[in-house]
Amino acid sequence: MLHLDPQEIEPGVRHGGIDIRVRTGDRSGDDLPTFEQLLLGGIENAYCGLGSGGAFGFGHGQYTTLPLNHLREGVLGKLEDRWRRSLTRRRALAGLAGFLAGSPVLRAQRDPLRDHSRVPAIDELATVFDFESVAFAKVPREAYQYTALGADGEFTLRRNREAFDWVRLLPRAVADVSSIDASSEVLGLKLKFPLMIAPTAAHGQMHPEGELATHRGATAASGTPLIVSIGASYPIDKIAAAAAGPLWWQLYAREEMDDNRELVERAVDAGCSALVFTVDTQLHSHRERLLHNRHLGVFIPSLAPARSRTRRGAQPPEAPNPNGVRPQTPYIDWGTIGQLRAFTKVPLLVKGILTAEDALLALERGADGIVVSNHGGRYLDYAPSTLEVLPEIVEVVRGRIPVLIDSGFRRGTDILKALALGAKAVCVGRAPRWGLGAYGEAGVQRVLEILQGELVAAMAHMGRPTLASIDRTAVRTDFP
Repeated sequence: MLHLDPQEIEPGVRHGGIDIRVRTGDRSGDDLPTFEQLLLGGIENAYCGLGSGGAFGFGHGQYTTLPLNHLREGVLGKLEDRWRRSLTRRRALAGLAGFLAGSPVLRAQRDPLRDHSRVPAIDELATVFDFESVAFAKVPREAYQYTALGADGEFTLRRNREAFDWVRLLPRAVADVSSIDASSEVLGLKLKFPLMIAPTAAHGQMHPEGELATHRGATAASGTPLIVSIGASYPIDKIAAAAAGPLWWQLYAREEMDDNRELVERAVDAGCSALVFTVDTQLHSHRERLLHNRHLGVFIPSLAPARSRTRRGAQPPEAPNPNGVRPQTPYIDWGTIGQLRAFTKVPLLVKGILTAEDALLALERGADGIVVSNHGGRYLDYAPSTLEVLPEIVEVVRGRIPVLIDSGFRRGTDILKALALGAKAVCVGRAPRWGLGAYGEAGVQRVLEILQGELVAAMAHMGRPTLASIDRTAVRTDFP
């Protein structure tokens, strides 16, 4: 027996491929009772079932379609209060939800983030994950998909989060945690928390003020550094002028080294104190979400004001591309690091390292730091998670240069696990974008403060009051 509340349905209207109808007995025509009589005369005797052709109804006998206006005008206004508050109604809704959840049609179409009747106040959000659904409700769908997607079938995207389940925390008892100090220093930059904002392009997709709001929010959150993407929605000098917090700058190398020199010098002159050279994007990735949404090769419109993006020199025409493989930076090699090092006056970090062998090569070629990254699972699917390869990279580097990490971090305990495995700091990319899309500058600040607060709480529970006290003895790993 499955009860349902007719207030929650629209008879005669197709819902995800299912007709919702009313079945009121073996009679037809004028002999059929009104739906109102059925409801007020004993709704407990109604039940839900599937009729021919997948029709959805309740009662028994022949189906008849109930006009929507009759339901609204002739029925809903006359339902008794006792039914609206009754236990039967609650059971009916639970039964209907269970039935629809089992429908293969609706299961294929449902989107858990689709329906929002109210955008919550920012102080109602308790975790970083909460910001994703609010951002989904507020930003253009294409912008949300661009932020959320991974490469191909998104195995690596999922593995980045799954990897944290393979690391268990081992708390120490009877430790003095009356004062927690999460401060550290990375390449001369003093941090109140070992946390940075990873470089992600086009924050203007998420909010009209784009990186300007991101930088202000990060600065308000204990001076969290922002690594500005070369694909930012605003020029680097305007971003730098928006707030006083520290900035690094990310580079996709141009083929002509003179172009790279010009870009780097502009960023350094604007106040960026380090250069992050990304090396894992030789080709544009195959992103099925964009293919399904027909956005392949289309730049998502920005909410920020348009600005010119000029490059020196004429660009060669693109060759025929029958397989959809598009080059991005195919010309870089290990020698590029030395070429950049020759004119870069600030520390240079190499981002996109996933193996111990490449970590050693980056070190030998003059890198001042490494960012262990799989680009948030956005380029090569079936790559390992960053957390599971971190220990082997830290082992071969042996403290000679700092090792940072990104991809998949959503909780303070995630950060603590990476610190225990040897990371000097953690970079977060999607989480600040969710905050930006949801609440602008205040959202970025709040996301970072949640992570900082969770880290402090985790350190206290672990009996590890300083970053120096967090080492491999704090965790036990079960990586496959």
